[in-house]
Amino acid sequence: MAELDEGLEAGGVPQVLTFGTPSVGEILAERYQLEEHIGNDSLGRQLYRGIDVILRRPVAVVTRYPGGDSAKEMLAAAVAMSRIVHPHLVGVYDAIDEGERAYVVREWVDGIALRDIVAQGPLDAGRSVAIAWAVTDAVAALHGTGMAHGNVHPGTVLVAHDGRVVLTDARADDGATPETDIRSIGAILYCALTGYWPHAEAGTYSVPDGVRDSSGALQTPRQVRAGVPAALDSLVADLLNPDLPLPSAESLAGELASFGGLDEEDLAAEDGGRVDFAAFDSAAQSTAPPRPAGRKLAVGVVGLLVLALAGTLAAARVLGDPATPDATPGSAPPGTSASQQAKPAGQPVVFKIDSSKVRIIDPAGTRSEVKDADKTVDGDPNTVWKTERYNKAEFGGKKPGMGVWIDLGEEKQVSSVQVVFQTPGADGELRAGSQDLGSGQAQDQATMQQYATVAGTPRQNMGSTTIFNGPEQKTRYLMVWITKLPKESNSGYRVAIGEITVRVQ
Repeated sequence: MAELDEGLEAGGVPQVLTFGTPSVGEILAERYQLEEHIGNDSLGRQLYRGIDVILRRPVAVVTRYPGGDSAKEMLAAAVAMSRIVHPHLVGVYDAIDEGERAYVVREWVDGIALRDIVAQGPLDAGRSVAIAWAVTDAVAALHGTGMAHGNVHPGTVLVAHDGRVVLTDARADDGATPETDIRSIGAILYCALTGYWPHAEAGTYSVPDGVRDSSGALQTPRQVRAGVPAALDSLVADLLNPDLPLPSAESLAGELASFGGLDEEDLAAEDGGRVDFAAFDSAAQSTAPPRPAGRKLAVGVVGLLVLALAGTLAAARVLGDPATPDATPGSAPPGTSASQQAKPAGQPVVFKIDSSKVRIIDPAGTRSEVKDADKTVDGDPNTVWKTERYNKAEFGGKKPGMGVWIDLGEEKQVSSVQVVFQTPGADGELRAGSQDLGSGQAQDQATMQQYATVAGTPRQNMGSTTIFNGPEQKTRYLMVWITKLPKESNSGYRVAIGEITVRVQ
């Protein structure tokens, strides 16, 4: 885990001292009791998990030695942030300068950073727009006060477990401008859609650089992966193009909202109610973004997605950048609200699937569609396995479904299974079994009947990229099972799968 400011670096940072730091158990300002030292960052700040002994609520306490001029930027940013109450900005409760030390008291948020989410795989268009809209709405609130954030990147965008997207760790320095904020929001969209961060366009960061052609030009999200709507692809390209003028944060928020058919009345609502996660999940699985229920954009389901991908995840300690190998384990950005993460044993990695151990499960019909199973694991989403066209979505009433069967070679702890569809809109689920029952219509019928559906995986109207959580127990055999076909323009119904990616612990 790394230090906050290793990624998007700020120049001219004064040297700071770290002696005389408080001890766990100490009470600052007769109010904030320090309960756990989380870690230090490269700017000499220390982060503690604490508790407000008066209000009895958890807090994050950021200390810096010395105070005075050395802490001026930290305190100025905290004071500016404290004046804004916004559902997508971290709450700042207090800022104190004692001369020999200064400290800021902030909201403690349980969640996970966007950086860690995309490490498991890119998000679909709906979720990507939902996150970008929340960040833009927060930035617009800051810009309305005359302040720029100056530090928007995948480590400061947190998807909280309580259903919020939270933007953290603003910087009140000379490098913070509204233009850099908007450019960075374009990079956030690029990152969410592709899993990469455009270094040249938005600043060097530990997330791998964006995909580039032989001339070094950044490829657009639609060139990197299938299923990105053309209008969204153009918006990202425009935001990252240094030769084009940038919109205001308010204008960009409205443009992002238009992808989901949102209107100004929706965006202005302050009902504060909880969102309908099921409705959002259905919307986010499609190529169109979700429609928020009131001002709080409905993105809590992304946190649920992350939980499924990462395994048993109590909470994440949100860090700005994981690039520095010698950083304090478990350290979190003192400029952010802190969270804790109970890491599973090892990070999920992509498992290389042997193409000879993939086949199509077809329990009924003429079995004319069982070829080309290898194309689902060849690394190219443009080569596909597809069914024949049917006149009804339920396989024309001829069969209960079809699936792609995968043999992992031995039992593995599967973290997630990502499926890239050529056309969104299919219904399906992930199944797992303990035996290879063989190939043939009767054997496929037995496989369909004996393989169990993985909890939480049945999906309706799946997006172009869908991620299933893996089984709780280790398994050797998996089956992506399709129960309803998407409509392919006006020519009928069929499904085409371009790529299946399995990640294991």
